[in-house]
Amino acid sequence: MLEEVRRRTDDFDVLHFHIDFLHFPMSRDFVSRTITTLHGRLDLPDIHPLFETFADVPLCSISHAQRAPMPACVNWVGNIHHGLPRGLLPFSAVPRGDYLVFIGRISPEKRPDRAIEIATRVGMPLIMAAKVDRVDQAYWEQVISPMVRASRHVEYIGEVDDQRKAELIGNAKALLFPIDWPEPFGLVMIEAMACGTPVVAFRCGSVPEVLSDGVSGVIIDSMDDAEAGVQAALTLDRSAVRLEFEARFTAERMAANYVQLYHQLAGLRSEAAHAHRANDAGLGLHVVA
Repeated sequence: MLEEVRRRTDDFDVLHFHIDFLHFPMSRDFVSRTITTLHGRLDLPDIHPLFETFADVPLCSISHAQRAPMPACVNWVGNIHHGLPRGLLPFSAVPRGDYLVFIGRISPEKRPDRAIEIATRVGMPLIMAAKVDRVDQAYWEQVISPMVRASRHVEYIGEVDDQRKAELIGNAKALLFPIDWPEPFGLVMIEAMACGTPVVAFRCGSVPEVLSDGVSGVIIDSMDDAEAGVQAALTLDRSAVRLEFEARFTAERMAANYVQLYHQLAGLRSEAAHAHRANDAGLGLHVVA
């Protein structure tokens, strides 16, 4: 794929990459008209020398929290939060369920153990829709599975498809997001917001950027805050949660922000695609993702 892009670089005004740093060496000759969105965690020290070596590569973060561990020399040109299509997840003004929901992976950093304990403390059912990756199999077998079996509040249903996920989130009283790691973004938070479902989340990583505390969810700092946090979340106006999504996290907003960023790139060639693709008249901007 990268070789195909390299051979066709002159066909495009902007090249927008979402593949971590694999393209850094091959893009040196046209780096000023590229942008790279980084999607993962950046607190791994082994990668920092690489970013120092390629410090001129224009980078875009998905949260300011994601940037925190990075060397000061890197070339941040934007910070653009994720967005979702406005109609992807239906808004539920009145949820049909009386449960809390945990969506994601069964892994230590996602803290499903906290979710189970929170549900137990507040005395509410918890539905856990989460996959178990091979690397986390021992954690599931030794820690989480015994907790699920021992709790009368928890129903574990495994991984679900998008339609089932929308139903589970939309009909939940609240989404639990009890993470314990520097989360770069946390897409499930805005999925919940799209449904009008408030989020109860620990103050880690991007959470304070994504959630508006007391509007789209409740941010807590410890398990001692959890019960009060859930009770506060249950009182939030679900219409206001949805409005927060529409104001901040739609795909249209994300796309507009990226287009604005493209036009700020030092090497933007606004007529390149027209010159090389005469049959595509009317398309002023071509992007390779």
